[in-house]
Amino acid sequence: MPEITVRAKSKTYPVYINEFALTDVKEQWTKSLAKYSHVFVLTDEHVANLHKAKLDAVLADLPVVTYYVAPNGEEAKTFRVYEDVMTKMIETGLDRKAVLIAFGGGVIGDLGGFVAATYMRGIPFYQVPTTVLAHDSAVGGKVAINHPLGKNMIGNFYQPEAVIYDTQFFATLPEREMRSGFAEMIKHALISDHTLLTALMDTFTEPKDFYTKDLTPFLQRGIEIKANIVAQDETEQGVRAYLNFGHTFGHALEAYGNFGKWLHGEAITYGMIYALTMSETVYGLDFDLATFTTWLERLGYNTTFDATVPFSNILENMRHDKKTTFNEISMVLLEEIGKPVIFKAEDELIFDTYKSVMRNGGDLFESNSRGNDNRK
Repeated sequence: MPEITVRAKSKTYPVYINEFALTDVKEQWTKSLAKYSHVFVLTDEHVANLHKAKLDAVLADLPVVTYYVAPNGEEAKTFRVYEDVMTKMIETGLDRKAVLIAFGGGVIGDLGGFVAATYMRGIPFYQVPTTVLAHDSAVGGKVAINHPLGKNMIGNFYQPEAVIYDTQFFATLPEREMRSGFAEMIKHALISDHTLLTALMDTFTEPKDFYTKDLTPFLQRGIEIKANIVAQDETEQGVRAYLNFGHTFGHALEAYGNFGKWLHGEAITYGMIYALTMSETVYGLDFDLATFTTWLERLGYNTTFDATVPFSNILENMRHDKKTTFNEISMVLLEEIGKPVIFKAEDELIFDTYKSVMRNGGDLFESNSRGNDNRK
């Protein structure tokens, strides 16, 4: 079974990935889990309805297993749900020798990891991702919940014991969720390897390819790219910020949509187009953006920016981004494909780039933002 080793400064752990990963690791995993006083599984309604029986079969011989079923989507990454999970754990009597399993997509992985990091100052946890998106979020130890003013603003760096990535779960993913996760695969290619980007564009040309072509080699490559960066910079003091390509604008858009209008990968797709456009302006990036966006559209992405979103809201949300320091907005840009850089962007450039991507929406955005923005 393909296995990738993540060597973070705080912990080294394996990522098991194939179509039958859950079955393949069952014997050794359940032996490890039996050493804990209690197994607490955090999942969501959708995953519980579809896949709980599969996990139950693996955990059947363990004496004490408790489930918490969270709401679907970003609604789970709230203070309210976080508190409710904590209450359930305390009422159940979990001690410091308990272990948590995050069984779901990126939201559940983020929430579960943050719960594990903070319950009794930290208990071990395992990531069992069920989505394409989670190939990125389940690896590297970033765990968090959202604040209404910003994505992942309350969080920690807390590595799992292992990631068990069984790709059979993809069969039940809606196309929109597949597309959302695939956006992070595109991000990994853009920041690391022109050859990988070309392979993605040649292999996946229409939505049905998400289901009929093997994603595993591309997921492995994406995990390897992230693992290499995490090994250099676990807590995002330097190069790990490159993994945020497309995320400064994307997270701002997600926050504007109350973390529900756009899925994460949809917002990040807009963010990548925005960052590529700014990269052309700042560094003269030699990239065929028109061909790239046409390919995205063939895969079902909407690449037309919403001309009803006020620039002032996006700018304010970008100021709340975790990379923003001293009120300076940091953008991850590309000097060339595979060569990311951190760039301090002034408000005027942020606004000009915004107008550039609007497809004739500039006048509307200008009128919406003049009264509130603080452009230099």
